[in-house]
Amino acid sequence: MKSLGNIRRAFAPWTDPSAKPFIAFKNVTKRFGDFTAVDDLSLNIYHREFFALLGASGCGKSTLLRMLAGFEQPTSGEIVLDGADMAGTPPYRRPVNMMFQSYALFPHMTVEKNIAFGLRQDGMSKDEMTDRVSQMLRLVKLEQFASRKPNQLSGGQRQRVALARSLAKRPKVLLLDEPLGALDKKLREETQFELMDLQQNLGLTFVVVTHDQEEAMTMADRIAVMSHGKVVQVATPAEIYEAPNSRFVADFIGDVNIFDGKVASSGNGTIEISIDSGFSVRVAAAETPSASSAVGFAIRPEKMRVGRTPPANASVNAARGELWDIAYLGDMTVFHVKLQGGSIVKASSLNAQRSVDDPFTYDQEVWVSFDENAGILLKD
Repeated sequence: MKSLGNIRRAFAPWTDPSAKPFIAFKNVTKRFGDFTAVDDLSLNIYHREFFALLGASGCGKSTLLRMLAGFEQPTSGEIVLDGADMAGTPPYRRPVNMMFQSYALFPHMTVEKNIAFGLRQDGMSKDEMTDRVSQMLRLVKLEQFASRKPNQLSGGQRQRVALARSLAKRPKVLLLDEPLGALDKKLREETQFELMDLQQNLGLTFVVVTHDQEEAMTMADRIAVMSHGKVVQVATPAEIYEAPNSRFVADFIGDVNIFDGKVASSGNGTIEISIDSGFSVRVAAAETPSASSAVGFAIRPEKMRVGRTPPANASVNAARGELWDIAYLGDMTVFHVKLQGGSIVKASSLNAQRSVDDPFTYDQEVWVSFDENAGILLKD
């Protein structure tokens, strides 16, 4: 069976019509004066799902999270959690906990006292609290740092303390607002996998807000791409990347080349497009727009090939150009090719070998080419 990308785990309750969502936003709107932060939004999140809200600053994702936590109330609409309407329920009575980007640790308290703070507020017995704190320290691998204060810890260690404190009360849902934003790149990548393992081991529902696409793609079972208070697309990371439902999502997620043109012909499951840049594209498509209608075509850089000689059939899905820029990134190389029509396209290739016999250089004439199923027809 063909699949868009590799499947991280066999978990897809959203495909089961009988499955009930654990969290449901029903026609939720939130206004601040004349500004609409969340606009008539409906969204379902399932039990044990790692769900990401992804979007640019100001798209409404953090407001949505704060409404779920109870820090903001919807102007209209319903938020249902585990079958209960959350209207009027204060934050401390909701079965959720929130981990903030700043971590919000108490600087005068030790690690173990920071973790125990919420438990003490709930009146937990001393013995049970000691056991729970020990469990949390083991969970985030910080047993040896229990007596340290936050200023004696690294950024990654402080992040783990905040995570342990959030999990200590055993919430049904953990909300994470830009949880890895303060970490350096390498530590951020390591922590992404730790969070995924932790979420699966604990069997909790995680909802993360992020503007970092790579973070969302790595950790989440599904992603909701947001813009101007609305959800534009909800899908798995592979579907969001390989089958975006709009020009906005295609352009927002990762690198992409977008070409505009007109339908020249269609038939047998393919469409031929006359691209404004001066070449022809043949793309596999289920839908057949009418002849001469304006369409867009999107293709990711890694789906494009760069070569010195024209492909066997250079009449379609191929264009001649000049190497304009080359970026060596270690694991891959990115090529900017200026086509004869003047537009610049991106192509990339994996550096699978340490040395290259005949490397590309600036100003060389090259051909870029791609397969029929390498890109998608844009619907808008």
